[in-house]
Amino acid sequence: MKQIHSPAKALLFLSAIVFSSVALAAGSDAGKASSSASTIQPKIKKSEGSVTVEGHRIPYTATAGTIILRNKKGKPTASMFYVAYTKRGVKNENHRPVTFFWNGGPGSSTVWMHMGAFGPDRVVPNDDSHTPPAPYKLVNNGYSLLDATDEVFIDAVGTGYSQVIGKDKGGAGKSSDFWGVDGDLKSFAQFITRYLTRNHRWNSPKYLFGESYGTTRASALSAYLEMHDDMDPNGVILLSSIMNFYTDSFNAGNDLPYELWLPTYTAVAAYHHALPNPPKDMQAYLKQVEAFAIGPYAHALAEGNALGDQEKQSIAEKLHEYTGLSTAYLMKANLRVTGMEFEHELLNGNDETVGRLDARFKGPSMDPLSQLAYYDPQAAAISSAYVSAFNDYADKVLHFHEDFRYNPESGKVNQSWNWKHRNPQTGQTWPGLPNVAVDLAQALKYNPDLKVLVNAGYYDLATPFYAAKYQVDHLQIPKSLQGNVKMAYYKSGHMVYAHLPSLKKLHDTVAGFISKTE
Repeated sequence: MKQIHSPAKALLFLSAIVFSSVALAAGSDAGKASSSASTIQPKIKKSEGSVTVEGHRIPYTATAGTIILRNKKGKPTASMFYVAYTKRGVKNENHRPVTFFWNGGPGSSTVWMHMGAFGPDRVVPNDDSHTPPAPYKLVNNGYSLLDATDEVFIDAVGTGYSQVIGKDKGGAGKSSDFWGVDGDLKSFAQFITRYLTRNHRWNSPKYLFGESYGTTRASALSAYLEMHDDMDPNGVILLSSIMNFYTDSFNAGNDLPYELWLPTYTAVAAYHHALPNPPKDMQAYLKQVEAFAIGPYAHALAEGNALGDQEKQSIAEKLHEYTGLSTAYLMKANLRVTGMEFEHELLNGNDETVGRLDARFKGPSMDPLSQLAYYDPQAAAISSAYVSAFNDYADKVLHFHEDFRYNPESGKVNQSWNWKHRNPQTGQTWPGLPNVAVDLAQALKYNPDLKVLVNAGYYDLATPFYAAKYQVDHLQIPKSLQGNVKMAYYKSGHMVYAHLPSLKKLHDTVAGFISKTE
């Protein structure tokens, strides 16, 4: 896997799962039967089931279908696929919360949270090692969030079964309308408002739940819905967050990521027993590392070439203590080790690479002599289980069929992404790396009752936990609103729910958050 630079650095690696570039299914045929825009209709398949969550049986209606997006002239532009689960037997549906879920990428479907975290059926992969090939096992998901909220899992345009409806299919859509920060926001906002209207749910408590790049979408969408659709969400739930992309961009002259990723390097090295002096109290030790990262380490990096040899050696020795990497390697790296270099180097003595999305996983190094990790052992370990299980589930349980392939990850969407973002406060369009922390701050000010829950895994080398904390701590909000944002930490990686004890904690944390804010 090549290292990706500039804004695209975050592309394939911020998905819930990393795939090699996967082209959109050839010949996407949504709407093929008619060339008339007026006859393009949404598809709906309903079924019923039940799930037992922490000992309580919950009957539900499952709806697998599409919602057609339209432009100002009423012409269809895209068909967005979703799967919704609504509890049956509710006396007042409008008082029942509804949560909208999506994964990230950009270019990822939402199969990961659907089949791994909160859907009524959950695929069972191995915890931190490679899952054997099919057949895969689906089980009752005792940690589905159906006990707390109705659920709507949405696939972004160009992923899953969501498709652009172009002029040749009776529509007026084009990929550039959707494959970018701001176009993506508009498509999800239109989907949500159409879903609420179709299902008479405007008066329900509403939540936005994003993972990875999906946290970028959720943060910006919270402000967009408030300002453009007069909709105040009750809560925003972020999992493996990335709002300010400068915290994740290992570019020359930007030392911030090296500082913010250091505590994750420590946690990962400790997990693999690679620290020279393992601490007895890991939580206290991480606090110590955080203080070093934004103190002496940040000062040393800020010195640049003016840093003296003796101080440089001293910092390298401290980094060796905190990462397990050799002092000689750290000196040669000029005290700066990127995430992909760390993944490759930590266990390189054993010719092993640790995972990016979940560094608890490890696998044989593709090239022991390389500088960087060439693949993600976690993605290789569990991707097939999620994708295969969903295809079988959609066919046999949801009874939803299309004549084109379900697209879990789209390299085409990913590589075509427009990273420009319009600042909601100034109206200016920012080129380059987006920072939607501005949007979330505006949403909190505009709606002071809005609550935000930020969830982070200690072993996430895509969106590290301390980078998430840094972004929360730097939200431009008054002290009176700072208590509206809470953080929760897990002994897992990017896909927190891949670790069963963390899934239980995640369920309990999110369910508690919803019950307090609905």
